[in-house]
Amino acid sequence: MNSVIRNGLWRRSTAVGAVAALCFVTGCSTLPHDTSPQVVGTYHKQADGPEEVIAPEVGADPDLTLRDFYRAAAVPTNDHDAARGFLTNNARGAWDASGDVMVVDSLDIVTAPDKKQNTAADARSFNVRGTIIGRLKSGGAYVPENESYEATIDMKMVDDQWLVDSLPAGLVIERNELRNHYTPQSLYFYKQTDDVLAPDRRWLYKGSEESESTLITLLMEGPSSSIAPATRRAADEKVTFAGYDNENGYQFEGLSDLDENDRTRFAAQLVWTLSDAGHIGPFKVKADGSNLLEGMDTVSVDDFADYNPKVNSNSLSTLYALNEGNVLEVDSGVAEPVKGSLGSSGNVQSVDVTESGMIAAVSRKPSGDFKLQMGEIGAALQDSVEGKTLARPTFEYNGQAVWTVVDGDRIVRVVRSKTTGRISESEVDARSIDDIEGEISVIRLSHSGARAAMIIDGHVYIAAVAQSSSGDKRIVNAREVGPEVSGSALSLDWNNDGSLIVGTSSGQSPVWRIEQDGSSASTMPTGNITAPVVAVATSPSKLYITDSHAMLELPATVVDEVNWREVPGLQGRRSSPIVSS
Repeated sequence: MNSVIRNGLWRRSTAVGAVAALCFVTGCSTLPHDTSPQVVGTYHKQADGPEEVIAPEVGADPDLTLRDFYRAAAVPTNDHDAARGFLTNNARGAWDASGDVMVVDSLDIVTAPDKKQNTAADARSFNVRGTIIGRLKSGGAYVPENESYEATIDMKMVDDQWLVDSLPAGLVIERNELRNHYTPQSLYFYKQTDDVLAPDRRWLYKGSEESESTLITLLMEGPSSSIAPATRRAADEKVTFAGYDNENGYQFEGLSDLDENDRTRFAAQLVWTLSDAGHIGPFKVKADGSNLLEGMDTVSVDDFADYNPKVNSNSLSTLYALNEGNVLEVDSGVAEPVKGSLGSSGNVQSVDVTESGMIAAVSRKPSGDFKLQMGEIGAALQDSVEGKTLARPTFEYNGQAVWTVVDGDRIVRVVRSKTTGRISESEVDARSIDDIEGEISVIRLSHSGARAAMIIDGHVYIAAVAQSSSGDKRIVNAREVGPEVSGSALSLDWNNDGSLIVGTSSGQSPVWRIEQDGSSASTMPTGNITAPVVAVATSPSKLYITDSHAMLELPATVVDEVNWREVPGLQGRRSSPIVSS
């Protein structure tokens, strides 16, 4: 019996280029503080009846029984009791299922060669291989990976049933079983520097009927390691969740030192996490025996609309387009140049716009180099950084700071003072991605600004954005996501739900959706798209792309649509989409 995990299927190198757990709780309100994934129950009542019982069958072939064992491994309840039902007494006592859950794309199960027991009537050995595409960490956080997995499993006939008699430590499940048995939910934590909520995606087991208490318990445990450097809690670690009852609702202890502002932020974090998981308020919340907020017996998302983490999905965004070096505003099927030089110079290469009217543009200089300009639409713009190449600018949450990439390897942050209007520049600390080969061709900040998505040498990466005590920004915890598009990514942007839309050079799959935790990548409708897709953008209602012929749109809630349509007002004019944020 042996197992091997081989590193190195992923490219982890420097980039400048053309393109770019489960805290398993059963009926408790606290989670163990160890490194093992724990059982996390969801909070949706299962309408389809009880979970399927997976057990070894008398007379079934050994390879089919082994495959059923891996299916049963996805059921975490009672210390993986379903999977242990496939083990002999010897293996049941020896198997260690703690630690991360390895998620593989699929498993290849073949008879192990040169094993003497394969000639016996009551013993068989199999080689199991696959690719580890990710791991579920404690608390249900998914971390993308790309490693090979290999193990040898010994099986034995016991009472006319094949059972696993020897296997390596660890838990392995297939990607389909992750989707079958778990559901993603978002916890919300505050960005380090702003009162804006950033999502922290977790995978929760959906085979139980746990209450919201488990979700709150995870919230109290804090953010996952990937996003933790970019976030902060509304309350410190001494605040604890004391449980729920019908009379008092959710009860917390240790909030006596929190002022009204901190209590408000804590309440907002709580109700938006519960609401995003499908729970309808209002909610009763008690702090140390009294109402969490003075004068409020209940709280709901309506009380904290200013903290809405999905505010963009509920607002109207203005559509702009970049056409022949000019910025156009598109409204009701009419495209008109914006006021000022950006609408008529013919030199604009890329642009980003906020809903409040701030604009950052990269323009070509007579020398052939490029410069970044920043200011208000229609007003005089101030010059900032210059370079032989500048990536399309991307605004931070407050609209007063914008990022770009100079010459493919230096990430620069440009800040405009609210009081004086003066421009200042600083370099973002990106040493953590120095070992990623290639140039950074695209960088986009998420709505909250807690994450940055990048294309480096055609590969897509998502990183956290941390801030030091001095205010300096730095990129940390960068991970490649969507290996399916590796080497072909050309453009990307954030969807309103926190996922990515990615345009590629692939003729077969030109547009992709990639989840923020890297747990899946799926192709978007191809229809009439002609690769390459060099620009993408999203609004609450539409998806926009630019392929080799035109600027196209598709409803954001795609159901039966296959073909993309030209954007009204821009028919016959190949343009790049820009949606205000």
